[in-house]
Amino acid sequence: MSKSALVCGGSKGIGYASAVKLAEMGCTVTLLARNEEDLKKAIANLSCTNGQTHQYIVADGNDLESLESKVRQKAKEIGKPFLILVNNSGGPTAGPISRAKIEEFEAAFRQHLLVNHTLVSVLKQGMMDHHFGRIINIISTSVKQPLPNLGVSNTIRAAVANWSKTMANELASFGITVNNVLPGATSTDRLNAIIENKSNKLNISKNTVEEEMINEIPMKRFAQPEEVAAAVAFLASDAASYITGINIPVDGGRTACL
Repeated sequence: MSKSALVCGGSKGIGYASAVKLAEMGCTVTLLARNEEDLKKAIANLSCTNGQTHQYIVADGNDLESLESKVRQKAKEIGKPFLILVNNSGGPTAGPISRAKIEEFEAAFRQHLLVNHTLVSVLKQGMMDHHFGRIINIISTSVKQPLPNLGVSNTIRAAVANWSKTMANELASFGITVNNVLPGATSTDRLNAIIENKSNKLNISKNTVEEEMINEIPMKRFAQPEEVAAAVAFLASDAASYITGINIPVDGGRTACL
């Protein structure tokens, strides 16, 4: 029987690439995102070579009660628990922390940490019953080294990383691993928005911003979502059964510290 995976933000970018990899591994994948049309398009492209029937959930992290209800209902429909959870959500708006508003911190805290915690609270018992679970959080290299002009993101991502480490220690004896994947600059809509924001703010071309960012990366290129997804797939596999509570940067060597 294939394992069932829930992938948040699964209609685009790193979430979608992770769903593709998990489906190729034989998992039955449920995508979770806000836009139903995007979800339908994404589902249609997932591998079904293991006889899987993939699903999706239309949900918004701003409504935690509805999110919890929909995930419980979907697990009931599928008839088996989600044993793999990929927590993934677009980052907060860029900007210096000194200008950040309280509402921005509150919104980001809810969208990232509270959503992650809600989903783990719903799914952990099923994982415990099977003595198998993989919780993988897509965060950011900013948990190791804060990034300029991403004040709210730096703050909230660090909170998620410490939540994850604490959860890893508490769930390890049940065969459940909890790990973080830290993408560097990756070719996604999020990166395009950051480039455009900096271009407008400094009144320079987007090409110039791109070149400056690429020059900070030892590999001299942006990551592709599939490269980040490869780390997700590994952590979700049986091969990673003794790895828990860690951060894995996928950043082409950009992060200066070990």
